[in-house]
Amino acid sequence: MNIILYAVPFFFLLIGLELLLEKIRQTNYYRVNDAINSLSAGVLSRMLDIVKTLVPLTIYVFIYENFALFTLSDSPLVWVSIFVLYDFCYYWNHRLGHEVSLLWAAHVVHHSSEEYNLTTALRQSSSSFFSWIFYLPLAILGVDPILLISVGSLNLVYQFWVHTRHVPKLGWFEWVFVSPSNHRVHHAQNKVYIDRNYGGVFILWDRLFGTFQEELDTDPVIFGIRSSLKSWNPLYANVQVYSQLWQDSWHTKGIWNKIRVWLGRTGWRPDDVAQAFPIVKTDLNQFEKFDITLPTLNKAYCLVQHGVTTYIALLLLLNIHLLAGYQQLGLVIWVMFASYSVGCMLERKDFAPRLEWLKHLSLICGVMLFGLPLWIMSSVIILVLFSVVLLVWLQSSKHNADNSLPSQVQGL
Repeated sequence: MNIILYAVPFFFLLIGLELLLEKIRQTNYYRVNDAINSLSAGVLSRMLDIVKTLVPLTIYVFIYENFALFTLSDSPLVWVSIFVLYDFCYYWNHRLGHEVSLLWAAHVVHHSSEEYNLTTALRQSSSSFFSWIFYLPLAILGVDPILLISVGSLNLVYQFWVHTRHVPKLGWFEWVFVSPSNHRVHHAQNKVYIDRNYGGVFILWDRLFGTFQEELDTDPVIFGIRSSLKSWNPLYANVQVYSQLWQDSWHTKGIWNKIRVWLGRTGWRPDDVAQAFPIVKTDLNQFEKFDITLPTLNKAYCLVQHGVTTYIALLLLLNIHLLAGYQQLGLVIWVMFASYSVGCMLERKDFAPRLEWLKHLSLICGVMLFGLPLWIMSSVIILVLFSVVLLVWLQSSKHNADNSLPSQVQGL
């Protein structure tokens, strides 16, 4: 059973409840553009998991079948023990994901939001290629691949609820388990909080290995990363740090520096490239969140388009066994393109409406050519027609608004 997939309705229910609390408490923890960017990154992650998990799982199965030291019984005690051991492996996977540049390049996506709410939990990387290595010791211990997937999914589901600012400190609970308070610390860019609180379910590992930091009233958390993403493009979020590492490696002199750029401590840069291509870090004393003003109609259109993209992604995930390989690949590529296009709409790029027209046309052609079931074709066509109406309305409203401005202002 795909636990993550079937947990999706539960995730959105909790997001709805958090939005209700947002209204009741008059907080300002959500922005439409940031939330859509987080959710789009999550959808992309699930899509690309289809492609990238096959080889790592094959390696795990090979080691399990040929090198397992024990045959484990299927008892509750064994299951709980594996759950704890998985979280121990997760701690080191997560910790090195912050401390090694190559691994941080993938993990940074999850930390790039400058907000902190339940949509942030779904802001996952699509380019994490090495995390499976940290769980290979479980294969040697004899942990069945199905059990590994099950405990891993439950570990991930647990982590969802801690991405909220509405839950205060929880007393004794904080000594054993990861809580919203100590995970808020993990997402901070304040100096006192950086590289702390790596546990997935248990905070005990951080207390044991010296990486625990309590949330302090004297230092309110500032969320995000010091090298701000400054974009609503989920594809760019996945390649931002890889691009910087590649450029540093290309421009620096000496083979050791070129290797160390990738495998050295996160943030380390050779002196020659640091001087030639300086990176400006965020001044937390003058911190301002990245934002692009978006009219209400634009926000509504982008929300609807994210809903359409999510619907297509869910259709693929729920019916993947019925689709041929080329159909799966085609839908994955379309979801990537759709996510990029909505990101351009959020950034109000001039060419974004043209991308949207191409997106709608390609979706109609795709469902017609793929020969999908009638109910899927009908639902997709209805969604596309509704989206087209909204897009025409949006472009008409923008045209009328531009024409209402004085001529000397319209060209600005």
